[in-house]
Amino acid sequence: MNRVATTRAWLRRNLFSDVFSGLTTLLLLAGGVHWLPGLIDWVLLQAVFTPDAAACEAVDHAGACWGVVAEKYRFILFGRYPYAEQWRPLLATTLLLLVIVASGLRLLACGPLLAAWLLALPAFFVLMGGGYFGLTAVGSDLWGGLPLTLLLATMGMLLALPLAVLVALGRQSSLPLPRALCTVYVELVRGVPLISVLFLASFLFPIILPQGSSVDVLLRVQGGIVLFAAAYLSETIRGGLQAVPGGQHDAAAALGLGRWQAMRWIILPQALRAVIPSVMNSAVSIFKDTSLVTVVSLYELTGALSLALAGDAEWRSFHLEGYLFIGLIYWIGCYAMSRFSRTLELEGGLQRKSLQGLG
Repeated sequence: MNRVATTRAWLRRNLFSDVFSGLTTLLLLAGGVHWLPGLIDWVLLQAVFTPDAAACEAVDHAGACWGVVAEKYRFILFGRYPYAEQWRPLLATTLLLLVIVASGLRLLACGPLLAAWLLALPAFFVLMGGGYFGLTAVGSDLWGGLPLTLLLATMGMLLALPLAVLVALGRQSSLPLPRALCTVYVELVRGVPLISVLFLASFLFPIILPQGSSVDVLLRVQGGIVLFAAAYLSETIRGGLQAVPGGQHDAAAALGLGRWQAMRWIILPQALRAVIPSVMNSAVSIFKDTSLVTVVSLYELTGALSLALAGDAEWRSFHLEGYLFIGLIYWIGCYAMSRFSRTLELEGGLQRKSLQGLG
């Protein structure tokens, strides 16, 4: 009986809390009953899973052609990277994912985790670029697929966050010049879309460089993503700094802490904890926005799929299944980040309750 009562309470609270919520729930149930059988039939029952273009043509889109994924998955995941060397991006991506997962699940203490990052990132570039330890050199113009997406998103967030903290502190500075420079930077970058920043980094930046000098396109694009993300993150962090009660500053001063000591040990940790959801939302946005680099001839997941199908008339008509496969990869990544954000929020709530109890 307790389980039945608990289930009823959960349904009432989450699905039938008011008239609008109840109607929405019923409409979704009706839509599921109407569309779900056909979706299951298309996705599974009538689908073709073998890399057989003739079998997919015979089905004539009555079922999904997952054979296109089975046929093109290496091109989708690794882009134009040399076929015989694709074990290298596979190993590099695995190493980076292991460190990310270890960070999210708190599998390592701070010291070993920092050491893992310091080893994984150079190993990623060595494996991808080659030229060392007998590995064949592969130019960054041939990097693509999942490794490129993961690299742009990870480095974008790792480099943007500390820059955003500095800009947020600069905007709160009492010195006019740093405050003005940080304000101009934030307002300029936030006033343009990311795609224009990528165009500037890819095409305009080389023009203004001294003649005979050049910067790798991947480095320029990564820099554009970092600057763009940092501008948005800085406003999020500035909001967190303003949300810290003024009494915390007074308490830090009473303890004899200087301005930067108080900021390092008391103010900034509270501010960052308060804006965890917004910071993780920015991380999700960066992860998804990496698809825009296709416009500057860097072929991440979506661009790699376009290349894989562009020159193959047999599989070109089955692009929907390829995009669904890529969408699944993006969804897994975004869902994992959202769960990590939820864990950090719960831990922050427990820490606040502990501090309140001590007070």
